[in-house]
Amino acid sequence: MIQVQEFDLVVVGSGSGLDVASGLTARGRDVAVIEPGRLGGTCLNRGCIPSKVLIHRADIVQEIKNSEEFGINSRLEKVNFDDIISKVNSEVHGESDSIRESLEASENHTLFRQEAGFVDEKVLELSESGERIRGEKILVAAGSRPYIPDIEDTEDCEFWTSREALNPGRKPESLIIVGGGYIALEMAHFYDAMGTDITILERGELLLGREDREISEKITETASNRYDVHIDTSVTGIDDSGENKKVDAGGKTYRADEVMFATGRIPNSDRLDLEETGVETTESGEIRTDGKMRTSVDDVYALGDVADGPMLKHTANHEAEIVFKNILSGDEYEADYSGVPHAIFTSPQVAGVGKTEQQLEDSGQKYLSATYDYADTGMGQALHEEDGFVKVLAGEDGEILGCHIVGPDASQLIHEALVAMQAGSGKVNDIKDTMHIHPALNEVMDRAFSQL
Repeated sequence: MIQVQEFDLVVVGSGSGLDVASGLTARGRDVAVIEPGRLGGTCLNRGCIPSKVLIHRADIVQEIKNSEEFGINSRLEKVNFDDIISKVNSEVHGESDSIRESLEASENHTLFRQEAGFVDEKVLELSESGERIRGEKILVAAGSRPYIPDIEDTEDCEFWTSREALNPGRKPESLIIVGGGYIALEMAHFYDAMGTDITILERGELLLGREDREISEKITETASNRYDVHIDTSVTGIDDSGENKKVDAGGKTYRADEVMFATGRIPNSDRLDLEETGVETTESGEIRTDGKMRTSVDDVYALGDVADGPMLKHTANHEAEIVFKNILSGDEYEADYSGVPHAIFTSPQVAGVGKTEQQLEDSGQKYLSATYDYADTGMGQALHEEDGFVKVLAGEDGEILGCHIVGPDASQLIHEALVAMQAGSGKVNDIKDTMHIHPALNEVMDRAFSQL
């Protein structure tokens, strides 16, 4: 008879699910954590943290290169690419190791460094040892991985995804990026600043096609001035047999030292043998959850990229808080997605919350729209900012329906709209009637909302 180890909670994955695990172990519960890779999840090891630390270096390089327009004659003598990559990844690995050591030292955590699959609704079997563990409650937080489209020869060729781009063996002189979403634009910004020639191949009509159309148009314009951008261009083949890698797309052949696929991410649900549980998934593989983060099986929860909500670290953290509270309270709490923001750390930055104008048009909802340019504010003039603007969408009653920003510090400015939508009345007046510091950059928010 196979022995089954019993736990109060089993957490599959070591990203935001660790918040739930730590909260319960602090209350004396026995928790198992299953994680075959580095501790800390996608964000720490292969996503948000390493990418933004690298991008900060790119921002510094860009400031130096643009300093002459401010009357400052500076010179960029050298970019120590290998040192930058090594230091950033060393810092990330150090944080991951610290998490692992903390779990291993905990009396109430049990860490399993193997892959696992379900053999029953609340029982998982470890892939290497064959051990089985059962949880009174289960939390599936197994994350996601890069999606590779079904293109001829991809199985036989070497190429990058975001994983390799964040820790490459060398700096390529040229890089083809397939895709035009946030990962593509962030990595293009970094590698261009490091001195790599960038080509972007995007099958859609605009880069960042899910953003408000005015934002997408502006980003496509600014990116085209900096990189070799080809929109409406679908990739049909890839070949790495020659000196350079070749990509066939739109009837043409493009060549570069490396090719990176930045074509989205897919949930890791297909690696968990969920068919043994009755846990329902969507057509695209996300685990179906209700507002309380419960799956179709009692006492089995899911959160983060593997679940059917937004693939954002801050939403995963919010979902972890909901799961933790519900395990303690008996499912009294629901996740709130009414104002989920996002930011893209390319140059210029992009941020948004709420509906886009396209979505409002498609739904037939009546709305008002206003924009205000950074250049028409004192700080915008000081920054010589010619491309940035804030766009506000509101209902006829003044309700804030959406806010979209492109320009410096967009990821910070968006929080003014967030506070109004989540903690204020949710109306335009929350921002319009607030005194703003002159000539701080946030005047552009004040003036955009005052247009309404």
